[in-house]
Amino acid sequence: MLSGDELVTAEERFPADLGAHDPENRIRALDRDGIDVAVLSLQTSLGIEALDGAEREELQEIWVEGTLEVVAASGGRFRALAPSRPRVGFAGVSVGASLFLDLDRAARILDAAAEGRCVVFVHPEPGSPQASDRPSWWEWTVGYPNQMQASYFSWLDSGRARWPALRVVFAILAGGAPFQLERLTHRGVDVRSSLDPHTFFDVATYGRRAIELIIETFGVAQLVYGSDTPVVDPRLTLDAVRGFGESVAYVLQIDTPTNLLT
Repeated sequence: MLSGDELVTAEERFPADLGAHDPENRIRALDRDGIDVAVLSLQTSLGIEALDGAEREELQEIWVEGTLEVVAASGGRFRALAPSRPRVGFAGVSVGASLFLDLDRAARILDAAAEGRCVVFVHPEPGSPQASDRPSWWEWTVGYPNQMQASYFSWLDSGRARWPALRVVFAILAGGAPFQLERLTHRGVDVRSSLDPHTFFDVATYGRRAIELIIETFGVAQLVYGSDTPVVDPRLTLDAVRGFGESVAYVLQIDTPTNLLT
């Protein structure tokens, strides 16, 4: 919930500048960063998916209706992902990382996404309340990546076989899960199964070293540029992506996003 100029979640209190979310200000930020189109989503880390069914549905529908209006009025500068399930007028669906830990529970959503040829975006959920003996960055740097690693490896273990053509994008490089593939070989796992043309990794908040490792592992076509704008300044990641040269930047910022959203 909002409390003055702060956003209060189960995790902690965060500064909230609502003016930065104004569509006109968002478009100015896109122009500043040289981005043509932004894809909007209702971030699962707010904790709405954990609410009871009626309250969750009401809040999501409010966001859906408002976002469809914003997209329609944006002159093509915004597109959006639907929360929780595919919906008409949206380019895909966003879900919380824990959904992939129980693929039977996820089946209804993933079946619908596969049938509708929708992209599925997997994002961290709220972390644990801030412990007094932990630094303020702990959940953002340790907790969120742990969620994404578990989600990715669950998908790698049994999800891909059930939905072989479903396009899935894991936020924040799946929490660095691809870094662990070499460890899997020591457990007798053939990691060639991870070289999947329908699994993608969003590079939000990462810099050159992390992005370079994923490129070496999967190839540039499996990465897509993303950001946490306006919560996190995207320019560190933008500079890293563009630092690889025009051809790599074109794939991450134009070619792959276009293929995913059409």
